[in-house]
Amino acid sequence: MTPRAVMIFAAGLGTRMGELTRTRPKPLIEVAGRPLIDHALALAAGFPRIVVNTHAHADQLAAHLARVAPGVRVSHETERLETGGGLKRALPLLGAGPVLTLNADMVWRGPNPLALLAAHWRPGDGALLALVPRDAAIGHGGAGDFHLRADGTLDRRGAAPSADFVYAGAGVIDPAAVAACPGEVFSLNPVWDALRAEGRLRGVVYPGGWVDVGRPEGIALAEAELSRGAWG
Repeated sequence: MTPRAVMIFAAGLGTRMGELTRTRPKPLIEVAGRPLIDHALALAAGFPRIVVNTHAHADQLAAHLARVAPGVRVSHETERLETGGGLKRALPLLGAGPVLTLNADMVWRGPNPLALLAAHWRPGDGALLALVPRDAAIGHGGAGDFHLRADGTLDRRGAAPSADFVYAGAGVIDPAAVAACPGEVFSLNPVWDALRAEGRLRGVVYPGGWVDVGRPEGIALAEAELSRGAWG
């Protein structure tokens, strides 16, 4: 089944942004004159079902979504559920079939990563993750996350000779794998690990520009990347 639903993760506290998130949610921080959430919504616009989760300063984000994207559904979290728990809570709003996931604090220049993921999803996949080469992960600054095997499956850092790729904050996942994870508060990492053990965790390399806007300095980096114009 082709992915038709998108979950945008926007419930983080944004503590690494310091004073910028003291009185507003991180997804409303502007990059190149547009809130981060609007950049994410533009990528998701071609899909019929979009859900955004909220937590910190949720009223501000919900009001913004009501203005700019009234068809988007909101999954409010009174406590932080992390990515896996947040997705599990939102599953009834997302409907049947594989779910595209997107972090709201990444900026992309090039092909739509969600369209790329949807095109590469295939029957039997458990999860498909968008990756960027470690040396092209602008604003990331950390170690790689995954090693990409020749057959497209993934190994974790530490389980392979090298972790050449960074998880780019976008993917597709089989909702049954999320629903099967026990508890209400958990990240997607244990779900990915279980799928990797089954040989059902794959990756696809994003060919364009990508910036992690996780810290204040990421704003200028993202604006510089976007100023380079159309990709190609």
